[in-house]
Amino acid sequence: MNHRFSVAPMMDRTDRHERYFLRTITSETLLYTEMIHANAVLHGDRSSLLNYHQREHPLAIQLGGSDPEVLAEAVISCENFGFKEINLNVGCPSDKVQKGRFGAILMKEPELVAQCISKMIENTNIPITVKCRIGVDDMNEETGLDNFISHVKDAGCGTFIVHARKALLKGLSPKENREIPPINYPRVYKLKEKFKDIKVVINGEIASIKESLDHLDKVDGVMMGREAYDNPYLLKDVDHLIFNKQNKIKNRQEILMDYLPYLEFQYMHGLKLAHATKHLMGLFKGLNGAKEIRRFLTQIDTFENPIEHFKKLAVEFVE
Repeated sequence: MNHRFSVAPMMDRTDRHERYFLRTITSETLLYTEMIHANAVLHGDRSSLLNYHQREHPLAIQLGGSDPEVLAEAVISCENFGFKEINLNVGCPSDKVQKGRFGAILMKEPELVAQCISKMIENTNIPITVKCRIGVDDMNEETGLDNFISHVKDAGCGTFIVHARKALLKGLSPKENREIPPINYPRVYKLKEKFKDIKVVINGEIASIKESLDHLDKVDGVMMGREAYDNPYLLKDVDHLIFNKQNKIKNRQEILMDYLPYLEFQYMHGLKLAHATKHLMGLFKGLNGAKEIRRFLTQIDTFENPIEHFKKLAVEFVE
């Protein structure tokens, strides 16, 4: 897998509609699903949870869980559905996730994570990766992180996506855990210097392609999160500047027109269009009239023929 640039898995953000939308802007960026618990893969509606459009590739799935046997079973389904990578979440700090004994709290149990990774690798032929923090709570950011990486690397994991800040598991919300603990990019650089035989992808507060290129001088890849969702048009330069591909850079009107057939198909199959158009809000960031366009996209299902109204927006859109 090419990890030079990816968009982070984000709950209530990176669903299949958002991922298809991002594919109208960048063809090379590695995309991730929202986190899905391994138990849901085994016992839930797999078709609803795991289905996606083939255009979304390259596409990875992120799993949550801490039971090696359950994860080992879940990866079989993930591979059968055609995902190109399976990522284990060892970074989410939410209370719900902690109570389920998965996410960031697992950084305190590197031996267990190593067992999970080993079992997952045994059951699949596609890459298994880990997304983690530089530490949790009072864990030492130097020795604690190195110890965690060593255990999981020895279990067979060759790629680590590292959010460059600690997670504080008590007293902070998930949002605050993305903002309050200080960002520490040099710690991730140092990780790559020490563990030259693994791939290190940096994550956390990366807000531009220029920043991404600067990081790529020191690590193997960059993962962008909220900025990619809130301002997706910045991704138009990724294929050219990061992947050295001469793909056509589309303007916003071309992106809307490219998304239109997908919306038509989803509408014909009963989707309320607001579930898909809500992901387009950031496309108009900084433009005159953006507020009115966002209001229209929010209210699109109230129109008698919403597809025709969207088509009119796309055809008449002028930046």
